[in-house]
Amino acid sequence: MRFARRELIDLAIAWIALGFAFALFLDPQAGRIVRAGLATGRPRSLVSPVIVDAFALSMLTAGIGFLLHELAHKIVAQRFGQIAHFRADYGMLFIAIASAFAGFLFAAPGAVYHRGRITERQNGLIALAGPVTNLVLAAGFAPLALFSGDFLGDIGAFGVGINLLLAGFNMLPFGPLDGRKVLSWSVVVFVIAFVVSAGSAVFVLFRFGLGF
Repeated sequence: MRFARRELIDLAIAWIALGFAFALFLDPQAGRIVRAGLATGRPRSLVSPVIVDAFALSMLTAGIGFLLHELAHKIVAQRFGQIAHFRADYGMLFIAIASAFAGFLFAAPGAVYHRGRITERQNGLIALAGPVTNLVLAAGFAPLALFSGDFLGDIGAFGVGINLLLAGFNMLPFGPLDGRKVLSWSVVVFVIAFVVSAGSAVFVLFRFGLGF
């Protein structure tokens, strides 16, 4: 896999920014500590065990899910002879962090852009690679969820939930999301992938809530 220097920087910044945003959103206590530290001008309070744990958990679950989702797009695109690179959207990363401070989360950190001659099928497979990667990651995190009551258990539970939600959201057939490209290629493949990913995401969301 080939990476440009700017691409590596964009991936690292997007990973860290998303990790911070998800940490604030998923752990209300961490969000309160960060807001209080910024309001009082006491940055040392930001390096507390609660924030460190929340950030580590977020980086290892949501961050990994995002990173491997994008790398899957890049790998498949390059496999088809495309010139592919990730570009972070710094405006959207700012919105992700700002929305997390406000108590909700809207994250669209960037995307893999590819160019070159390509068929509709190949374009659909490139798009499908991201959500499928998140489904595989969810299955990989599942055994860790058995370690209930400790950090490994938290990683497992959040890893399953976040990756199922990422897969389900990205399979929506709207705008620039992966689902629209898959649908343009094959209705059958789209329906199967959408039912599996969105169905799993809805189950997790309503069965366990945002806290998984």
